[in-house]
Amino acid sequence: MNTCRLVLQGALTLCVILALASTGIAVEPQSAGKVFSVREHGATGDGKTVDTAALQKAIDACAKAGGGVVRFPPGTYLSQPITLSTKTTVQLDEGATLLASPQHADFMKTPGDWLSAKGGGDFIPFISGKDLTDVTITGKGTIDGSGQVWWGPAEEARRKTSGYTLPRPNLIVLTRCRNVRITGITIQNSPKFHLVPTDCEDVVIEGVTFKAPAGSPNTDAIDLSVSRRVRITRCVMDVGDDNVAIKSGKRMDGRAFACEDITVTDCTFLHGHGMSIGSETVGGVRNVTVERCTFQDTENGIRIKSPRGRGGTIENLRCTDITMTNVDSAITITCYYPKIPAKDTAQPVTPETPVFKDIEIRNLTATCPQEAGVLVGLPESLVSNVSLTNVRISAQTGLTIRNATAVRLKDVRVETKQGPSFILDNAKVEGLDR
Repeated sequence: MNTCRLVLQGALTLCVILALASTGIAVEPQSAGKVFSVREHGATGDGKTVDTAALQKAIDACAKAGGGVVRFPPGTYLSQPITLSTKTTVQLDEGATLLASPQHADFMKTPGDWLSAKGGGDFIPFISGKDLTDVTITGKGTIDGSGQVWWGPAEEARRKTSGYTLPRPNLIVLTRCRNVRITGITIQNSPKFHLVPTDCEDVVIEGVTFKAPAGSPNTDAIDLSVSRRVRITRCVMDVGDDNVAIKSGKRMDGRAFACEDITVTDCTFLHGHGMSIGSETVGGVRNVTVERCTFQDTENGIRIKSPRGRGGTIENLRCTDITMTNVDSAITITCYYPKIPAKDTAQPVTPETPVFKDIEIRNLTATCPQEAGVLVGLPESLVSNVSLTNVRISAQTGLTIRNATAVRLKDVRVETKQGPSFILDNAKVEGLDR
């Protein structure tokens, strides 16, 4: 048995290294470690017994041994919040489900009425880790956040106050972690955001399926904050809010851009709010690439959003080979959020004024039941150096370009059912005559 475990661990380690090599992200080889089955540490996996203590015991034993694999055999493991450790691979076998407790009190830092919480900081994530290295969550199993017990009040609150987010716990939160791998698993039904890497570096999210009902409030699939060198590839995201959200809500010491070098490739976006940057971008975002992605029935396609007072510089966004079907709208680039005013006057520029520049969108095809999109800067901060090449959009109304300069169109066709293809206001656009 021990020999088999060592062979298994060695094979797993080799697979991880080979997978990471294909991403272009450097990794250090990890020595083979032991396998710690949660069953052998007392977990029942019957879906009724609370297995928290046994699961945490297996994780802690793995950490004490210097690292290894914490294995979840087939079964349903009902649990309260658990905490990960350095050099730990959590392996969910096919048929294994890690199920969050449906009891609200299990996620409160201080006992009380969860509906009276002042913010997300009042809650404990279902799975968390801080200041870790070499953390992997992998396998063909499922992590389920039991979000159904949270969504109803949150949706009711949002209907009463438009745009309001009722505080709730996130599902997986990793903070200041390095060399993170999330591969193969299904992550679903989070109370709020599903996967939240914050101030992380060298992250690969590959072949993961994110699922939540289309109407589930604020259930972002991946909410990436002030992180660097991140690759998201071959994922399927079908959720109730942003499919991918890149945020930069604070400046980071020693870094010109708090969030940078993000690649999203070969992903499928189903219900959700699309591929988003913002709305908080104070720390800056640069070097974002989105390639070979498909959008279907999403509320937005490519979206950059950041208002005065929460803005920073966003530069070097490249989107290529994108297909969108039934998406509203295909392109949304706006320095206003949540709404774009009909008219506005210039205001003093501050460090929190949004600046959008150096954006390229190439080889995009989209059908939009409403507008084609917007490209709207501020009177005091024009969106600049935007290139659209080989773009085909079929929509009810056209593409609005306002407060923008150095916008270049090459082989761009916007077909509308009503009104002009392009609506211009204080915009310098090349290529309209083509």
